[in-house]
Amino acid sequence: MSSRKLNIPWVAAVVFGVVSTLAMPVFAEAAARSATAMRVEPGDGPGMTQVVVEFTAPPVFTARKVGDRRLIVDVSSSIVDGAPPALVDAVGSVGGVMLQQFGEGEAATARIIVNLREAAEYSVVAVGKQLLIRLSSGAELSPVQQPQPTDEQSEAATATVTDVGFSKHGDEERISIDVGGGVEFHSTRVGPSRSRLELAATRLPRELERSLDVSAYGGVVNLVSSFRREDGTVVLEVDHEQNADSRVQRRVDGLSWSFFAGAVPASISGIAADGKVARKTQSIFGAPLPKVDDVQTAPIAATEVSELSADHAAGFAPAMLGQTAGRYSGRRIDLDFKDADIHNVLRLLADTGRVNIVAADNVSGAVTLRMRNVPWDQALDVVLRAKSLGMERRGNIIRVAPQADLEKEREMAIARQQQELKLAPLETRLIPVSYAQASELQSRAAELLSSRGSVAVDERTNVLIVRDVSGNLDQIEELTRSLDTQTPQVLIEARIVEATSRYLRDVGIQWGGDASFSAATGNPTGLAFPNSVGIAGAATDGQAPTQGLSPFSQTVQNPNFAVNLPAAIGTGAGGGLGLTFGSVDGNFNLALRLSAAETSGMLRILSSPRVLTLDNTEARISQGTLIPFSQVSAQGVQTTFQEAKLQLLVEPHVTADGSVSMHVKINRDEPDFNQTSPRGDPTILKREAETELLVMDGHTAVIGGIFTRNTGKNVDQVPFFGDIPLLGLLFQKRTASDTRGELVIFLTPRIVNRARALGR
Repeated sequence: MSSRKLNIPWVAAVVFGVVSTLAMPVFAEAAARSATAMRVEPGDGPGMTQVVVEFTAPPVFTARKVGDRRLIVDVSSSIVDGAPPALVDAVGSVGGVMLQQFGEGEAATARIIVNLREAAEYSVVAVGKQLLIRLSSGAELSPVQQPQPTDEQSEAATATVTDVGFSKHGDEERISIDVGGGVEFHSTRVGPSRSRLELAATRLPRELERSLDVSAYGGVVNLVSSFRREDGTVVLEVDHEQNADSRVQRRVDGLSWSFFAGAVPASISGIAADGKVARKTQSIFGAPLPKVDDVQTAPIAATEVSELSADHAAGFAPAMLGQTAGRYSGRRIDLDFKDADIHNVLRLLADTGRVNIVAADNVSGAVTLRMRNVPWDQALDVVLRAKSLGMERRGNIIRVAPQADLEKEREMAIARQQQELKLAPLETRLIPVSYAQASELQSRAAELLSSRGSVAVDERTNVLIVRDVSGNLDQIEELTRSLDTQTPQVLIEARIVEATSRYLRDVGIQWGGDASFSAATGNPTGLAFPNSVGIAGAATDGQAPTQGLSPFSQTVQNPNFAVNLPAAIGTGAGGGLGLTFGSVDGNFNLALRLSAAETSGMLRILSSPRVLTLDNTEARISQGTLIPFSQVSAQGVQTTFQEAKLQLLVEPHVTADGSVSMHVKINRDEPDFNQTSPRGDPTILKREAETELLVMDGHTAVIGGIFTRNTGKNVDQVPFFGDIPLLGLLFQKRTASDTRGELVIFLTPRIVNRARALGR
């Protein structure tokens, strides 16, 4: 007999290895799907807009609409790699698209949030490796045109619908479509009270081409119809209430189409009540939430009440039957009783609601009631309240007893729990702290201690020493692990760009001469008075430049200028042209000198200070010079120093969504030796910007800019003669200047350890 025994552990190990080997390609493929591109483009008709998201593998998605202005599509087992995180340009009815990632590895989910500018109908379909989100603000959406299959292709279709069923689980009404093989699908809302689900290239048996009337359940779904079109597409149409919202989700054995009254519940959709994306949080002190499996078809269990739970103070009324926020979801019934025994009424309600009701021995009395079209769970609640009774639900069993007895049991349970806490053995646990200071976490841990517990800190090893019962130790350790995370480190890069352009033009003229009428020169006037006349220019100061007036000498003594308005010329600046005219006998001489200078230039300065700092910690980086200044006082001459530096002062704060809020102060000071004091000390040019702003991680913001422009024109002339048209140019000096300056400050924050610090 021993030789025929089967080694069960060995066989299990072999089977597990084979299954793991076969499953590895599937998991690898699921984890390898990533979003690579995203765009928004006009549709193929009036009022149509299309959002296209490309993946590296065919996407598996769920879609839901929150209100009238937001559409959310979740793609499971997908990461964001290369696609833009957001599109902010409005196209058609789309105001903007945001792409986010939650989780890592196989549990990663890519979420596409489409913000709508107006109410629109939507359709979501996966075509190959692309996800198409079609929106229509006016006309009715038409289905995506799929290639018409041939007869051979229709016969070779592997997807087959094997069953279409309906079930109700609390506020959720679910249509289960069992499909053998892979299938492409997309859902469309074709009217205010009708939705359509299309399955491409799918078989549908004739016995499933039918209409199911489910209005007797008293929910939002009234009729479910299924049929097959000639192109091989299986169509499911649902007639529902106008305020209903829906969600389609892929399961292992098919699809699950869920309907809800109003918006999709936050616990299912991940959307908060105010329409915002609910943040992922971790339950620290309570029991972990049960994991919802897409394949699970059992009803959603109502809240179970533990014997030792202190939450009994909330009562046992409608929440025990699965109602949410005071709403009843049971089947609607009519009741008409007069002096009916309460036990018979409870039996009737138990049969209607398909639950088990156990009444205590001291539950008695008669009930008279008349109700029309009320949920059975509401009727049960009213009957129990009228007789001062309470109920306690555990699984599918409801126990009915007087309210006073239940309250007494609750008090006894609390007392028993307190006694067990006092008798529980104490344990000591060492909790190391890596990133925070253990002394800072000591006060937080002390709030979770029982009356018998204590907490101490070892400063040398940065360890919390906690002594308490085992349950409290687990909570304190979980709290410490959640708070002991890396502090975000932010790299702030500032770029200060300065550009200056200068233009200066100066045009001047110098001319003059002399003439002599005398006996010495042979041309006397012939008069007794004046017998001789001498004429010469007088606009000279003895220092006026005379280069160019004589080809033999660099200087000419007493050039006798009549007009002396030269431009500023010299070595390295401007130029001049000199002309001299004279008679043979030297009686008449004319000297002319034209000078002009023009200057243009551009200066560009780029300063880029960078500093790395922790969250909520002020950082400073500076570079510059110290300029000495002399001060004369009664004690003598003293030398002081003035700073002229480039400085970046910033205090960042990382928000929960990964943005960076900063208080920034940037100043750039430099000496200006063109403008000096009477003792020759330079002035200080100051440029400064101080502000508070919020910038997304890795984005660049322009925090300030200054643009200046100085223009000027100046004319120096001889009175009266300079106003003569054309001829007045010989009596003028013209100067024109144009100086422009621009200062722009850019700021870019980057979270260095984003994944470790923010947990994503």
